[in-house]
Amino acid sequence: MMLLSSPAMALTRDDGDDPGSGLSVAETLGLYVLLPIALFVIIGGLAALPLGGGKDKKKK
Repeated sequence: MMLLSSPAMALTRDDGDDPGSGLSVAETLGLYVLLPIALFVIIGGLAALPLGGGKDKKKK
C-alpha cells in the first residue's frame, strides 16, 4: 500500500495561522543581498584594522 499526501492540504489554514504580507522585490533584495554584503564589508574592515593603536615601539 502506498501512502500519498495531497498538496491540497496546504491550502487550508490551521487554527492560529496568521501569515503576514509578502516581501516586495526591493525588500527581498535588501534583506538577502545588500545586508549580507554590507555585513561582510563591515566585518572585513574591522578585521583589517591594526591592533595596539598602530604605534611602533622600537627598542634601542
